[in-house]
This record gives sequence, structure tokens and C-alpha cells, in this order.
Amino acid sequence: MEYRRLGASGLKVPALSFGTGTFGGSGPLFGHWGNSDASEARRLVDICLEAGVNLFDTADVYSNGASEAVLGEAIKGRRDAVLISTKTALPMGEGPADYGSSRSRLIRSVDAALRRLGTDYIDLLQLHAFDAATPIEEVLSTLDDLVRAGKLRYVGVSNFSGWQVMKSLGLAEKHGYPRYVAHQVYYSLVGRDYEWELMPLGLDQGVGALVWSPLGWGRLTGKIRRGQPLPEKSRLHDTASFGPPVEDEHLFKVVDALETVAAETGKTVPQVAINWLLRRPTVSSVIIGARNEEQLRQNLGAVGWTLTPEQMKALDAASAVTAPYPYFPYRRQEGFTRLNPPAV
Repeated sequence: MEYRRLGASGLKVPALSFGTGTFGGSGPLFGHWGNSDASEARRLVDICLEAGVNLFDTADVYSNGASEAVLGEAIKGRRDAVLISTKTALPMGEGPADYGSSRSRLIRSVDAALRRLGTDYIDLLQLHAFDAATPIEEVLSTLDDLVRAGKLRYVGVSNFSGWQVMKSLGLAEKHGYPRYVAHQVYYSLVGRDYEWELMPLGLDQGVGALVWSPLGWGRLTGKIRRGQPLPEKSRLHDTASFGPPVEDEHLFKVVDALETVAAETGKTVPQVAINWLLRRPTVSSVIIGARNEEQLRQNLGAVGWTLTPEQMKALDAASAVTAPYPYFPYRRQEGFTRLNPPAV
């Protein structure tokens, strides 16, 4: 397993990490992802560690804390061998204090996560969404206190816009608070919006990407093909509305290119899609998920080999879309391109 620096921090993370949204799954979304109990989760953790995957990502909102609790059981007795990434800020109840990133909410959320995980520190805490109702200085000062108390090692964000990340980094530098070193983002061959603004920001500011849903919300599994109906057992029947949208023609164009490259390499469509992401700038780790051992071993096959430059170009071309304003002039017009060379 290849290990990479997480952004500009000193933390080394594996190129592949494991997402535990399938642990203890319940409800209309997570129940369709999977529902591994502690015994099943322990076996998946065993396989990950054997392969060098030692970063496990979760969130308090995943099945109302059940994912954290099951992960805590699965890593019991080997805390020093793993890195834990969790997230908070999304609603955990109906009350006014059950969501957001206020000082009181962050402290309670971190303490609750520590109890569920059965540990006294979290390697990486990420804010799951931007809280526009709480001053950024309050958020950062609270994270600073939690780091100084030894409850957090590093901090990051998830699903922030460029200005939200940049303003937070500026205030962190001004006041000497911990800087965000990670941004957990949606990025895939059928969802390349990350490249327009957040990737250049990550390059400039040393913010590493942890990629969620690298298979385009289950669309790049190799089971969805042009001219064929959605597989009967696909979770997209029930969960498509929760995830990032993609037009059918664009999806099939990407799948066609993936199948061509898969045939050339002898790899599977998902392995090719993940390997492409691992070659992209700022990507520190790609988060893979699995309902069972077979899926996990398949996804682990995405590392240990490299796409050729020609194959990368073919996938780039098949997945390319017109950048939104104000970014498309930088890609189309010579004067803009000279002044603003693209990051990718």
C-alpha cells in the first residue's frame, strides 16, 4: 500500500481508506448501503489492515451513531494500529442544539463520538457541512481547544465551497488556530466538479482530498451499461435521489471508456475508476466501501498498478464536461490560459 501525506500535514495516510457507512446500517439511506455487525466489521478491518489500509472513515450521522459504535468494537484492542476519521455538524436530532458547529455542539459531539468509538482521541475530525449560523472564529477556537486537550489530532472539512474553506484558512492563520488539512469531497469520473475550484485551492493551500463515492454513487460498478436496465438488486432504485445526479448519456460515455480500458488492463471497471482518481492532483486517499469481503478485496485491487498516460487521456476525454462560469474562459481562451494555467 502506498502512503501519502494528508495535505500539508505530517500525517501519512494510505492511498485507499475504508468508509464504514455500511457498519450498523439503518434507515432509508444507510440501510441500503449495508448493515455489518461488529463481527462482520472486525473481519473487514482485518482484511484492510492486512492490505495496509489503516484509515477508517465514519460520521456521527451514519445510522445515528451506530457506524461509530460498530467501528469502535471492530478495532478494540488495536487502537494504535488504526487511524480514525469521523465527521460532525449534520443534524442528529430535531432540537436546535442537535446540528451545526457551535462551541457547545462541537464539544458534545466530539465527546459522544469518543464514547461510541471507545477511544480517547480522534485522528481526524471533519466538519460534515458548513454552518453559516456560527461565526468561523468560534468554530476554529473550539477546534483549537479540542486539539490542545488531546481529543483531536488533525481537523478538516467535508463538502465546503471554496470561499468557505479559504476564509477558514485565513482566519486560522490570523489567530494561530489549527488549519484544515483535509477536505472530504465527492469526486469521480462522472463527477469532476471538484476540479474547477477546490482542487486548485487544495494545491495552493496544502489541503488534501479524501474522496467519497469514487464510483459515482454506485454507477461505476460495471453493472450499469448502455442499453440495459438498471440491475434488479441495484441500490440505486432506492438511493439515487440522495446522491449526485448524472445524465445518462454522460454516464454511458464514461462507462464505455472504462470498459475499454478494463479490457486492456485486465482489471475491473471499478478498479480502473479508482486508479484514475489516485493519479489526480491533491488526492491523498480514496475512500472505498464494501458490504462484504468479496467487494472489499475487489476494491483493494485498484492499487499496485498504474494506468498508462494514453489510458488516462482516454478517460479524461470521455469524462470531460464544460466548466461552469467563471472557469470556462480559462480552459478555452488563450489569454486566460496563459495567465491561469489549469491545475489538471
